Amino acid sequence: MNSYPNILLLMTDQQRWDAMGCSGGWIETPHMDRIAAEGMRFTQCVTTSPVCISARTSMATGLYPHHTGVWNNMEHTLPPETLTWMQAIREAGYRTSLFGKTHLHPHKGDLRDREHLMHAYGLDDVNEIGGPRASTRVLSHMTAAWQDHGLWEAYRQDFKDRFANKPHMVRPSSLPLAWYADVYVGQQASRYLKNYDRPEPWFCWVSFGGPHEPWDTPAAYANRYDPGKMPAPASRPEDRSDRPRGTIDQRFEQAPQLDPGDVGAMRADYAGNVTLIDDQIGHILSVIEQRGELDNTVIVLTSDHGEHNGDAGLIYKETFLDGAVRVPLLIRTPDSGLAGSVSNTMVEWFDVGPTLVDLAGGEITHDQDARSLGPVLGDPEQPHREESISEYRQECMMMTPEWKIAINAEQEVYLLFDRSHDPYELKNLAGHPEYTDIEKTRLHRLQERLKR
Repeated sequence: MNSYPNILLLMTDQQRWDAMGCSGGWIETPHMDRIAAEGMRFTQCVTTSPVCISARTSMATGLYPHHTGVWNNMEHTLPPETLTWMQAIREAGYRTSLFGKTHLHPHKGDLRDREHLMHAYGLDDVNEIGGPRASTRVLSHMTAAWQDHGLWEAYRQDFKDRFANKPHMVRPSSLPLAWYADVYVGQQASRYLKNYDRPEPWFCWVSFGGPHEPWDTPAAYANRYDPGKMPAPASRPEDRSDRPRGTIDQRFEQAPQLDPGDVGAMRADYAGNVTLIDDQIGHILSVIEQRGELDNTVIVLTSDHGEHNGDAGLIYKETFLDGAVRVPLLIRTPDSGLAGSVSNTMVEWFDVGPTLVDLAGGEITHDQDARSLGPVLGDPEQPHREESISEYRQECMMMTPEWKIAINAEQEVYLLFDRSHDPYELKNLAGHPEYTDIEKTRLHRLQERLKR
């Protein structure tokens, strides 16, 4: 057995914090639930940005968007000289690998031509894919295989039809289940680990492209859930018409027309995709178990941001509402004393990086903002952060157990929620005269945090 544990990082794309059996109860995820039961579940994990590229850039670098300059889904290539936590794991003696999506460089051309970037970021063995939309046009090992099997053109046409008519259309993928992207990623990772025969401990990052929209889960999984039994969406918050404006108001203006039954259908399809991914995780865990390594493997599961799925009448992400900014975080270590632990401390999702470096016996020597969760893994009651922040388009949100505040680019407060008494964010208190002192106190705290 290696002196240091193997490390499995499971990352999904656009998975809400409540989209697990152990956190929401409306989706069957026995393998995610197993990780939680054998480790620690964090209930208050917040993404550093509610959109893919800025969140993933922050995860790789340990820096906030206001440091990276990546505030949204802009075209951005993480420079090859960038210092990352993946490099620190490799320097600790690990063979590192990546299967799936990173979005650390533009989804253009042929991703295989940019494997040198992945190596520079700290990843040795790479099979990278684009996201669901990018895979209509980007070459990768996966889409090249689709092309060879006569599947790619039908996939492209399916996307064209969807977005020409109804962006939240719910219907099964044109791909056979065996070639669906999340199955491909899971199977490639399973095959790699099954055949791994190097002397170094392994670090394997499995980065699924789902349950990111479109709502195209293969029929075998999409039909698993009854749309009529899905949880109702959160209502649009009540608020004052004279409060300051922010990005959320643009999202409300662009909200789609949701017909009766649309939200239930979206949520049932989304649930099916999460269960599909969970089954792939189960295959990976079985491979590790067959290798006799499960007792010496760290397992972490998280996601880059959430999905509204009808909350507040919205689809996709790009707001500071809970459906978009709160994400799952599970950590299982060889220490069985963690089993079934739950931590309610505030966590930011890029804290995963330094946590994994700690568990690998490595060290991050460059400046960054993320913090290791090591102390909390030793004591679930240990506080980690007093508050969590998330940023998007020069706006910022700060969340504590009691309050959530969001400011626009002019640093005006446009969202204020009393999380203690309004956990479903039904009433936006921004601009209410009786909460002026709360606004000022929270705003000052946020400004101090950003300066620090």
